[in-house]
Amino acid sequence: MSLAVIHSISLPPGIYGGGEVEALFTNQLDWEAHPYFQGIRGLEVSAHFFIRRDGECVQFVSTLDRAWHAGRSEWEGRGNCNDYSVGIELEGLEGEAFEAAQMQSLVKLLRAVAQIHTLAAVVGHEHVAPGRKADPGPGFDWNSLRDQLAWPAVCIGVDEACKP
Repeated sequence: MSLAVIHSISLPPGIYGGGEVEALFTNQLDWEAHPYFQGIRGLEVSAHFFIRRDGECVQFVSTLDRAWHAGRSEWEGRGNCNDYSVGIELEGLEGEAFEAAQMQSLVKLLRAVAQIHTLAAVVGHEHVAPGRKADPGPGFDWNSLRDQLAWPAVCIGVDEACKP
C-alpha cells in the first residue's frame, strides 16, 4: 500500500454516533431503518478503518488486503486506487470540520500504517475521484495533518508541495 485515501461518512447523512456505518461495512445495515438507506441499498463498499467523532478507531479490513473504498479512481496516472491504497473513513460530512480527537487518531493511525507500508501520499477521496466525490471536503484541515505528521517525503493533500 503506497497511498492512504481519507473519506468522510455518516449514516444517515449528518447523524453521528450510531452503529449504521459499521453495519454498512459489515453487510448488516437494515435497509428499512431509514428512508435514506433505500438510496444506497445494495451498495457494496468497505474500508480499512473508520474513525468516530470521539477518536475511536475501528478496523474492518487488514491493510494487507484490498478494501473497496475508492471506486473509479486514479492517483498520479495510476488507476484502481483500491489496489494500492488504505481507505480511512472519518465520521463526518463534506464541508464540516472534523473533531480534534479524530485528527489525533488519524495521525496515530497513519504513523502505524507507515510502519508496515511505504506511504507516498495521503490524499482525499476528492483527489482520486475528482468530480465524482467531494470528501472529506473543505472542512478537513490538510495543513494541520501535514504539520502533525511532519513527513517531508510524503505528499499530504494536494498542493504545490506535492507536485514533483
